[in-house]
Amino acid sequence: MRAAVVGLTLTGPALAQPAAAPIQADDARHLPVLASRGMVSSQEALATRVGVDILRRGGNAVDAAVAVGFALAVTLPQAGNLGGGGFMLVHRAARNETAAIDYRETAPAAATRDMFLGSDGEPDRAASTRGGKAVGVPGTVRGLAEAHRLYGSGRLTLADLIAPAEKLAREGIPVEAGLADSLPRAAGRLGNWPSSRKVFFNGDRPFGRDERLVQTDLADTLAAIAAGGPEAFYRGAIASRIAAAAQGAGGIMTEADLAAYEAVIRAPVRGTYRGHDIVSMPAPSSGGIHLIQILNVLEGFDLARMGAGSAGAVHLLAEAMKPAYADRATWLGDPARAQVPAGGLIAKSYADTLRAAIDPARARPAEAIKAGDPLAFEPDQTTHYSVIDAEGNAVANTTTLNFSYGLGLVAEGTGVLLNNEMDDFSAKTGAANAFGLIGGPANAIRPGARPLSSMTPAFVFRDGRLVLVTGSPGGSRIISTVIQIIVNVLDFRMNLAQAVAAPRIHHQWRPDRLMVEEGLSPDTLALLRAWGHPVVVGSSSGSANSVMRTEDGLAGAADPRQRGTLADGH
Repeated sequence: MRAAVVGLTLTGPALAQPAAAPIQADDARHLPVLASRGMVSSQEALATRVGVDILRRGGNAVDAAVAVGFALAVTLPQAGNLGGGGFMLVHRAARNETAAIDYRETAPAAATRDMFLGSDGEPDRAASTRGGKAVGVPGTVRGLAEAHRLYGSGRLTLADLIAPAEKLAREGIPVEAGLADSLPRAAGRLGNWPSSRKVFFNGDRPFGRDERLVQTDLADTLAAIAAGGPEAFYRGAIASRIAAAAQGAGGIMTEADLAAYEAVIRAPVRGTYRGHDIVSMPAPSSGGIHLIQILNVLEGFDLARMGAGSAGAVHLLAEAMKPAYADRATWLGDPARAQVPAGGLIAKSYADTLRAAIDPARARPAEAIKAGDPLAFEPDQTTHYSVIDAEGNAVANTTTLNFSYGLGLVAEGTGVLLNNEMDDFSAKTGAANAFGLIGGPANAIRPGARPLSSMTPAFVFRDGRLVLVTGSPGGSRIISTVIQIIVNVLDFRMNLAQAVAAPRIHHQWRPDRLMVEEGLSPDTLALLRAWGHPVVVGSSSGSANSVMRTEDGLAGAADPRQRGTLADGH
């Protein structure tokens, strides 16, 4: 067995059906996809179809999610992966139980606290993002295999679930949509490595639109895992090649690090919001804790009366986010190596103190906000997909390589792209990582530690019944994205497609700026600036591929911000 079980108490959360928003004739493009027996929503259409086919063949939501995970390693190489890690929530309807699978990458045994500091004592960003030392021990293969072993239907083998991915890798996939967009942008990172050029380049350029990407080495790796299980990845020839690739780039990961890797089964973090139960990932994800913390603060305000996209609602969202990100910098890390006061951070009474500090008509500058004292209250690139089956079993899975295509380095002979997740540790207290997130001692580099993450796979229940499965990529903006999906559904009564498509905002305390997607009215932006918000209208945020139970059946919505996404069911 390769999954450690940490503090897991399987108890039934609660599920609810919010009233559907009325749909007007001109809202057709915002109608969710409906199905009756199962639904998959992911960032890549071929992978979604793989998952739906598994459901048709009698697999449950976990079987489908595992198959989607392996398929994304082929069809969405910028984020789907065998060489990265992630977090998965699994809900088993018959037993009304939810478990969290932590398959986050770990620091190699030779890692040291100051390994990314330069001679001047300051963080060396190139060392933590571009070289072999940036590679953490990957967890994806172990995590997906454990999900299948522990929670699969028993009707399909792991080899059955890997077979579609192997076929796609061996026969090739068309370069289109998101893949065609991402390859030119990553040409510099991929082009640094001869082994990566062999896979992703056609001569002196990356494969282009309407060409075909064949990944034979990756197909062979998938075939080996299908035949030998996860041990074929973590020991033997594949592990040797992965370790050699990291070391050849100046890294410290060894075959022994790979052989020692374990996924961890954890108790989810739980909260409530407007009569619904919120269930998400615990530490070392900061996502679930701060999702609940921010929702606790918002629960004291009548957002529905203010209206979606109003200056008042946006202001309160931003002001609730700021102290949570300040707390993240101080309190969050690997719970095996740091005290994480999760109970205090998600306490309603702690939220009362944070809410009391919010001025309803004035923004607080970052320097006016410090981490709180939750101890007193104790009791670019990532992808997310959501799955639900006819029996109500569900999976919310978020997986990552950190940067798009991770380090950009393919381990020779394996087809496996290596991550650069070590940048998610705090290189130095108070220093920001590549996403601008401030780190503290709780997230310091330690051998075997799991770096802090913002990944926030989430379930929403009402009266014991699953309502919503959601999550998103987006680095530091993952938490704020998931919050807004939930608020859009529960407060603003949007249907799922509207909730996913609505413009998003984000504030992470530092840097002190309110990031806003295009789509909010000029009047709203003017009011926010007048209230003191340093508004920056910028790029789109996240890809919140979600599924939901409605009166009309299962609903799915794929995020329109990314090309090639698909929600589909049967």
